Amino acid sequence: MDLTRYNHFFIKYRDYILFNKNLLISGTSAFFTAALIAQLYALYDRSPLANSIVGLVTEYGVYIPLFALLFYRDNKDKYFDPATGKKNSRKIREDVKKLFAAFSVSEVIYSITRTSIHYETMLGGLEPYQASMVGSLIAWAVFFGCINLGVKLVRLFKKAA
Repeated sequence: MDLTRYNHFFIKYRDYILFNKNLLISGTSAFFTAALIAQLYALYDRSPLANSIVGLVTEYGVYIPLFALLFYRDNKDKYFDPATGKKNSRKIREDVKKLFAAFSVSEVIYSITRTSIHYETMLGGLEPYQASMVGSLIAWAVFFGCINLGVKLVRLFKKAA
């Protein structure tokens, strides 16, 4: 086993690996929270549409803040000027714009996919937590491809020349 080859791979793709790790952690937390809330919400309202929307809102309420925290933690060194030790606000704004661009299209696709599958599977007879999980898993598969393509297109992790 050639560890230097693995080290080279990790160093080369470190930013993408950490980015996807953060997506997985925040997404998994949101996934289980939304399934629980969807099931609990069904005790008060049996509407599949309302349940799918509540599930989506719950996911975003967990996913976005947690992802932002994890992303900043992994990348905070990039946001400080090594010469002065001061925060580089320009770099932060630049990356926020790139993240917004990459996430915008991916999140619209995710939201539509997840909500429609959750709604349809509840109409088909699945329990709310099951419908939430099925919708999320399928939407996440699509989302991961879209977001990674988006991050590549906006050059979020472009190395300084």
